[in-house]
Amino acid sequence: MSSTADPRTAELHHAHRDVTGGWLRPATFGVMDGLVSNFSLVAGVVGGGATGGTVVLTGLAGLVAGACSMATGEYTSVSSQRDLTRAEIDIEKRELERNPDDELRELTLMYEAKGLRPELASEVARELSAKPDVAWRVHVREELGIDPDDLPSPWTAAASSFVAFAVGALVPLLPFVLGLSGLVPSLILSALALAAVGAGIARLTARPTWFGSRRQLLLGGLSAAVTYAVGLALGTGLS
Repeated sequence: MSSTADPRTAELHHAHRDVTGGWLRPATFGVMDGLVSNFSLVAGVVGGGATGGTVVLTGLAGLVAGACSMATGEYTSVSSQRDLTRAEIDIEKRELERNPDDELRELTLMYEAKGLRPELASEVARELSAKPDVAWRVHVREELGIDPDDLPSPWTAAASSFVAFAVGALVPLLPFVLGLSGLVPSLILSALALAAVGAGIARLTARPTWFGSRRQLLLGGLSAAVTYAVGLALGTGLS
């Protein structure tokens, strides 16, 4: 029996998840920031003596302000990164127009550094450089390490961040909105949410779920404990 695989049944392609679309990092950051920051805020004002409506008002203000701030920051940062990338792409295009021989030599040396024989590296570089629209894309991928046709969207980053932060920040408020008093219900709900989100992120990134849950519980709990301690120490008897 031949051990040679049948080319008709060989796997020609397998799908990958989107790792450059610009949504995972802001969404992850947003939901964790919303959970941790608003629970810490709630813990701080409860430690300072606030109850009921004051906690809800403070938490809602933190939710809206935080979500808007996160969305604005993500939009600005991703837009700035895109602008910088486009500026570098323009530089590369000009260099290809002004110094095509130098750019060809540079591309050849890069392929040699990757392990190709000098003759093959030169042949590949010449083939790819034959079409200007292909050449600049190849240089951008090789020199900058980015795909010019798959840049992250600032609108995607902003929307992901806004929604994720709002959802995360709402969790610690739910017990107070439902009329429950004291910090314990909010603490339990927030801890469950932190563990669930941490496990989900770990699963998405192929890490152990227990590691993600424990890490988020530890960091979130530490942040809330510090804020509660500050509120307790500096409380002014809010009502």
